[in-house]
Amino acid sequence: MKKPLKHAGTAGKTIALALYLIFMVFPLYWMVITSLKPRGDIFKLPLQYWPERLSVENYVSIFKISKFHIYIGNSLAISLTSAAIVLIVTVLSGYVLARFTFRGSRQLMMAFFVTQMIPLFIGFSTLYLMMSKMGLLNKQGSLILMYTVGLVPFCTIMLRGFFQRIPASLEEAAMVDGCSRISALFRVIVPIMMPGISATFIFAFVQNWNELFMAIMFIDKESSKTLPVAMNSFITKFDIDWGSMSAATVLSIIPTVILFAICQRFIVEGLTQGAVKG
Repeated sequence: MKKPLKHAGTAGKTIALALYLIFMVFPLYWMVITSLKPRGDIFKLPLQYWPERLSVENYVSIFKISKFHIYIGNSLAISLTSAAIVLIVTVLSGYVLARFTFRGSRQLMMAFFVTQMIPLFIGFSTLYLMMSKMGLLNKQGSLILMYTVGLVPFCTIMLRGFFQRIPASLEEAAMVDGCSRISALFRVIVPIMMPGISATFIFAFVQNWNELFMAIMFIDKESSKTLPVAMNSFITKFDIDWGSMSAATVLSIIPTVILFAICQRFIVEGLTQGAVKG
C-alpha cells in the first residue's frame, strides 16, 4: 500500500513542478514568439501560439529607427564599471565588518539594513539637484556614482556573511608565514571567496542593468541613454510598439543569461553558502 502512495506523491510533485515551470516559462516564450511575428500578426485573432511565419523585422527595425547598439554599449559600460567598483569596495568593507569589532560597527550594520527599507524615489529631487550642481547630468558618471552608492550597503551585508563562514585562522596562519593582512586577504581568503564574490558581482550587475528610474531622471542625452530607457521609449501616449519592445527585451536578457551561464556553479554555491549571519 505504501508503494502506490509513494508513487502517487512523486507523480503529484512532478505535475505540480511541471505546471509551475510552464507558468514561469510561458511569459518568456510569449515574448520571444511576439518578437518573431510580423507586426500585422501580433494581435491577429485567434491568437497564434506559434507564428504562421517567422520574421526578424522587429529586430531589424530597432536598430534602424534607434541607436540600439549605443544603448547596449552604454548599459554594459555603466553596469560593469559600477559592479566592479562595488565589488572592490565591499570586499574590503565586508571583511572589516566580519573580522573586527570597533565602536559603531553594530550601528553601521544597522544603518546598512535601514537603507534597504527606504524607497529610493523619496530622494529623487534632492539627488537631481545634487547631480546638477556637480555637473553630472547627462553623463554616465552620474549613474555609475548613484548605482555604486546604492549597492554598497547591501553588497557589504552579503559579503560580510560570506567572510563570517571562513575561519579567521586561515589568514592568521598566512600572517604567521609572513603575509601582511591585506596580502593574506587577497592571496588566501579571496580565492576561497570566489563563489560569494561572483554572486555579489552578478547581483550588482543585474541591478544596474535593469535600473530605469534614475537613468530616466539623470540622462536625457540620446548618446548617453541606457537600454531600459530605450525600451521605455517604445511606450507612447497612444500606443505600445509590442513587436519592437519584445525584440529589445529578448536582446536585453542575452548578456545576463551569458553571465549566469558562465558563473552558474559559483552562483549556486555562493547563494547556498552565503546566508547572512547576525
